[in-house]
Amino acid sequence: MDLAFTPEEQAFREEIRAWVGANLPAELSHKVHNALHLTRDDMQGWAKILGKKGWLGHAWPKEFGGPGWNSIQKHLFEEECAMAGAPRVVPFGPVMVAPVIMAFGNAEQQQRFLPGIADGSVWWSQGYSEPGSGSDLASVKTKAERQGDKYIVNGQKTWTTLGQYGEWIFCLVRTSTEGKPQTGISFLLIDMKSPGVTVRPIVLLDGEAEVNEVFFDNVEVPANNLIGEENKGWNYAKHLLAHERTNLADVNRTKRELERLKRIAKAEGVYTDIRFRDEIAKLEVDVIALEMLVLRVLAAEKSGKQSLDIAGLLKIRGSEIQQRYAELMMLAAGPFALPLVREAMEAGWQGDAVGAVHCAPLASQYFNLRKTTIYGGSNEVQRNIVSQVVLG
Repeated sequence: MDLAFTPEEQAFREEIRAWVGANLPAELSHKVHNALHLTRDDMQGWAKILGKKGWLGHAWPKEFGGPGWNSIQKHLFEEECAMAGAPRVVPFGPVMVAPVIMAFGNAEQQQRFLPGIADGSVWWSQGYSEPGSGSDLASVKTKAERQGDKYIVNGQKTWTTLGQYGEWIFCLVRTSTEGKPQTGISFLLIDMKSPGVTVRPIVLLDGEAEVNEVFFDNVEVPANNLIGEENKGWNYAKHLLAHERTNLADVNRTKRELERLKRIAKAEGVYTDIRFRDEIAKLEVDVIALEMLVLRVLAAEKSGKQSLDIAGLLKIRGSEIQQRYAELMMLAAGPFALPLVREAMEAGWQGDAVGAVHCAPLASQYFNLRKTTIYGGSNEVQRNIVSQVVLG
């Protein structure tokens, strides 16, 4: 198996690098490289820049308006964006719900929803988890009752990432209680401006309200917002989760953060400490191994062979590595890795006078990344799945 890039692929990389360098706002790149707060306008602004070029849906086939890139080209694009300091594309629209609409939606739904996702103008949220229904999605209780040409939705979703910005949400809802739990779930698209939808932020350890609770109180949803067949939503959810868990490996952003760790260690004078550099070296070896695993999957896809079914393994390793680089950054900064008080930092009180400015967000990032081993299917559950698939 040849994991080296061809001359054509290297030329493609250079093309992407040049375009990103010319179109990524410098202020935005600075924020990303230093883990500073990104506003809604920051995230959606970059999405619209990509959308204008036709690259927000960079994994989409040409028949749906995408560039039709192969798996290697998609990887190179994501890597160059990450290394340049571009914000991570909010995945709920272009990476998650769009493939479901393409695969299982009808022509009217595709024409209605895909353009707003492709150009970055519509912000989508994900409505999967509920109180008591996280890794066990088959136990969802949010109910959608069919009444004529509409559904009446009642229930609650939780841990809805960036739901405070959401304009549409794709939800797993229960439309039947007969048979196995998986057979009574449907996949429904809901306008978050509908009467009866309430979003309540959840403040996390890092002080941010990155996740939310979403409540549905007799929300009327047109029946033509149902994707595919009623009670077949579990199949569509599995299709989506395969995209999500591979995406959660996030090897490209991890490579960027590894370089940031080295910069912080050098700035704080600990890079010359042999024991600390040993820890960086061990982390770098694991990052390279994760990248090789990703490239093996891509090489299989490129050659037309059966892709390795290791989405769970990628998620496990990727999430644990993210936590490790955050911990090492905290160790490098020592007492300067203080909790970020954003108002103080913006006022200049958390700058060079009280510690290096590059250390200010470290505690916030550390707290935030504690969740990576839980969301998208907890790592404990993923290990069970991997053991069943690999060991039988």
